[in-house]
Amino acid sequence: MAVTPMNGTRIVLITGTSSGIGLAAAVAAARAGFRVVATMRDTGRAGNLLRAAEEAGVAERIEIERLDVTDPASVADCLGVVVERHGRLDAVVNNAGAGFVGTVEQDGMAPVRAAMEVNYFGVVEVTRAALPHLRAAGGRVVTVTSVGGVVGQPFNEAYCAAKFAVEGFMESLAPVAAAVGVAVTVVEPGAVASEFIGNQGIDVPALVAAAGPYGPALEAYVDRTLKAFGSAQTPEEAAAPIVDVLTAERPPLRVQTSEAARAFVGVKLADLDGSAVGAMTGGWVATGSA
Repeated sequence: MAVTPMNGTRIVLITGTSSGIGLAAAVAAARAGFRVVATMRDTGRAGNLLRAAEEAGVAERIEIERLDVTDPASVADCLGVVVERHGRLDAVVNNAGAGFVGTVEQDGMAPVRAAMEVNYFGVVEVTRAALPHLRAAGGRVVTVTSVGGVVGQPFNEAYCAAKFAVEGFMESLAPVAAAVGVAVTVVEPGAVASEFIGNQGIDVPALVAAAGPYGPALEAYVDRTLKAFGSAQTPEEAAAPIVDVLTAERPPLRVQTSEAARAFVGVKLADLDGSAVGAMTGGWVATGSA
């Protein structure tokens, strides 16, 4: 059972808040009454968050801290500051992440290792370091994964592998954490209109030109994906379920952020032999596919 803070204020730490879902979640959590420790690797990029917090009238409820999820010392230092300052930690939202578009034969192992460091090992490290404090508070771990953590997607081998790993880790951790009073939830967005794609620094013509025999399939995939992002959720829409999970009396293990995400994940969960997923994603890389 959660311990109610004496001053009524719950403390949530959110990673990756300089843009996108993390920024929107920080503002939404502050609106919901949380004291938000908004973290990012480069605090010089906090301007958009600070402006959004001012516009929402919640700037006094948000504090910025540096945290690099790939650096255990940075994680420990940040959590130490939070607990020293507030005396408690009620929730962690693992949101920081990085994508990569490519395929392993062409790109080698470095992108795979980099994706795992940020998207998987970073999540594990933050969760591990936070758990003693969350146990004391009867708190919760909320992790933003992706529908790509359920359905493997073409040219996202590194990213999806990391997100699959996070899903497996959290699903395995959930009953263990529940035994000591900590709730675990994964939140699975689909396409979100944010800076996520732009932050990957993708030069599409150069990417296709360098893809060798995979060029036609990659071009078809990119065309399909850009169209999908044209009807994407806003970061604010994707962040709303995160706050729902933070405030729910009994948060679920798994939440999708839209009907489209639920339908997409549902294909995999009902597909015992893999044929439905194969037919679906195979169409994304067929030459001339819509």
